[in-house]
Amino acid sequence: MPYLQLHYHLVWTTLNREPWIQPEVEEAVHRFLWEKALELDARVFAVNGTADHVHMVVSIPPKIAVARLVGQVKASSSARINRAPWMAHRFRWQSEYGAFTIGRKQLNKVVEYVKRQKQHHAAGTTIPILERDQETSTAGQADGRR
Repeated sequence: MPYLQLHYHLVWTTLNREPWIQPEVEEAVHRFLWEKALELDARVFAVNGTADHVHMVVSIPPKIAVARLVGQVKASSSARINRAPWMAHRFRWQSEYGAFTIGRKQLNKVVEYVKRQKQHHAAGTTIPILERDQETSTAGQADGRR
């Protein structure tokens, strides 16, 4: 069996960046994401985010495409969130996502970055490329949209 280390930093947002991941539900939302990734044989290093998006640092086995893992984690978590008694509206994730490869030497730094998401956003110290969840068009760059 081959030896592989395939680490990724993933990011995706709630539909229309609605601030649905409030502190009182955040732990459950993150747990749903973590559990589904583990079911797919991924190794999860960190899950965190803000009210409108999440980051996941994960090692994905080569038998699973990144798009498949992200799609299944998002679909499973939104289904579980929508069945939860604390969800008062229909929860949905945006269809886009960002996926970034991570070298072994950068893994710990990226994990710490994800763990400190709220502090980075509050202080304005986010790393813009690691916050991207979709391709930016020329028009979007000109008027500040993502």
